[in-house]
Amino acid sequence: MALQEQLDKFKKQQQRAQETLSKTAVRAAPSKVTKPPIPSPQIADHQELPLSQRFSFSNDKEKLQQIAIVRKAPVGAQIKRVIDVLLERRQALTPKEIEEVCFVDVTNNKDVFDSLKNNVKVSFDGQRFSYKSKHDLKTKQDLLVLIRKVPEGIPTGDLKDSYPGVLKDLQELKASGQVWLILNNDSQQDVVYPNDPKVQIKVDDDVKQLIRSIETPREFVDVERELQKAGMKPATNTARRKAVASVQGLQPKKPKVKKQRNITKRTKLTNAHMPELFQNLPVSNT
Repeated sequence: MALQEQLDKFKKQQQRAQETLSKTAVRAAPSKVTKPPIPSPQIADHQELPLSQRFSFSNDKEKLQQIAIVRKAPVGAQIKRVIDVLLERRQALTPKEIEEVCFVDVTNNKDVFDSLKNNVKVSFDGQRFSYKSKHDLKTKQDLLVLIRKVPEGIPTGDLKDSYPGVLKDLQELKASGQVWLILNNDSQQDVVYPNDPKVQIKVDDDVKQLIRSIETPREFVDVERELQKAGMKPATNTARRKAVASVQGLQPKKPKVKKQRNITKRTKLTNAHMPELFQNLPVSNT
């Protein structure tokens, strides 16, 4: 019986302790449900903000000063500012909307208006301005269709402003084997070429080995002789060129040997602090 009484007493202690913990948790809980914090517009992505909102002005005076600086800038600088906005937005904007975004007064500045209207990078429908890329592309499929139409290749510089993400699509097309990207040494930029699926042929290993086992002539005269045997006329005639050279006594030019200068008393030695370099040099008395 004593054991049963101790067990009952222990159970009651456990029950009272559980009740105490529950009351403590209720008192510590907040009286109101906390709402998730609302993201501040100040920490939004900088690139997603309009150009006019990327400037933080503490008062209207600073904003007016910035507007004055923009409108006093050369026409070319204002045009570039507008084109950057059109390229970023990728949508048609009225002159009023352009002014609100980048402070350029297109309506009242005739030089800016005319230059913008006649710019090759800008399209004007009579009311709105929009960015005009060299190639009117919208998707990766449009890009692939264009590349396949130009087998001589297209510089990537002509494609990079077609639509957002075009360079990423180019890399994906290259990774999938649908196009080639080859660096042009003159322009130092990549040129994209189509990889025609018709020429993608799988060659067996035994055929590859057969081709590699064929011994090719090492002398160009032998190459020309083999071409003649196959019924083809070589573009060069190495045997005739060598015969003419031997008849005319022409010898291959030998590299000129630089004449060694004699060391005289008047020769200025710049390495005078290392006399061991000049111990074996002949010295002339002239």
